[in-house]
Amino acid sequence: MGPTASGKTALALELAQRFPVDLISVDSALVFRDMDIGTAKPDKATLAAFPHRLIDVISPEEAYSAARFRREALAAMAEISAAGRVPLLVGGTMLYYKALREGLADLPPANPELRAQLDAEAAARGWPALHAELARLDPQTAARLHPTDAQRLQRALEICRSTGRPMSELLAAGQEGEPPYRFLSLSLLPSERSALHERIAQRFKAMLLGGLVEEVEWLRRRYALKPELPSMRCVGYRQVWEWMEGRYSRRELTERGIYATRQLAKRQITWLTNSISGEVFDCLAPDLGARVAARVDAFLA
Repeated sequence: MGPTASGKTALALELAQRFPVDLISVDSALVFRDMDIGTAKPDKATLAAFPHRLIDVISPEEAYSAARFRREALAAMAEISAAGRVPLLVGGTMLYYKALREGLADLPPANPELRAQLDAEAAARGWPALHAELARLDPQTAARLHPTDAQRLQRALEICRSTGRPMSELLAAGQEGEPPYRFLSLSLLPSERSALHERIAQRFKAMLLGGLVEEVEWLRRRYALKPELPSMRCVGYRQVWEWMEGRYSRRELTERGIYATRQLAKRQITWLTNSISGEVFDCLAPDLGARVAARVDAFLA
């Protein structure tokens, strides 16, 4: 696990060449078909050589959940283990990883009417105001969410209003315990945050040069998309959509995309340091691959 641009995919491919592992994606953006550039999805040649489970699972019109991830990841892990190989989970969606390890509460289903009401309130008052409301109702959840993290704020408030109970309380009550596997958890964290920020900036600029805008244009022609869908709330796609609506200039698109990606990385690092325990490796170290390979070799021995 690690923040965006920490080199998770490259490291996973290196390990896949050295050990009997099969890859499982832990990424809430890679589940969407046809969303390739903005998600930094491995290219077709890489996926052909190193197949990943749980990539290209649903259309951008659909929604995926942590509960579904847990169910499908455990099924994939069982198949891989039965074949005499080792599951290697790689990605940056920390909630999915936490759900896999601990289970999830039986949360209420989505309420379209309540979500529409929350969207309307956010349009009128702004998401930071709704974040302040969540801080009163569920301070534990609010503490780990950015004031503009619309998708997660909406879900947390939806649960508070529909059940009268904070989501953090429901999650704690529903923990199911670890599945029957021996885990080695590795956290890729940067020794210098500024170096990761530079990686993020260069990668987002490369995405734009590589056709991210054209990808979103094509997706909007092919699918019945709305800006509030989870797929279009993904970092990068949201900013391109807003730029297409004329909200800001091309230069601002680049700046906003980089900023949003850095905020995502900050949230991921917070998860890794506060909520998920793993052996920490410096993702900027030139010998990262060798260090991790030595640890995996010892684990599998």
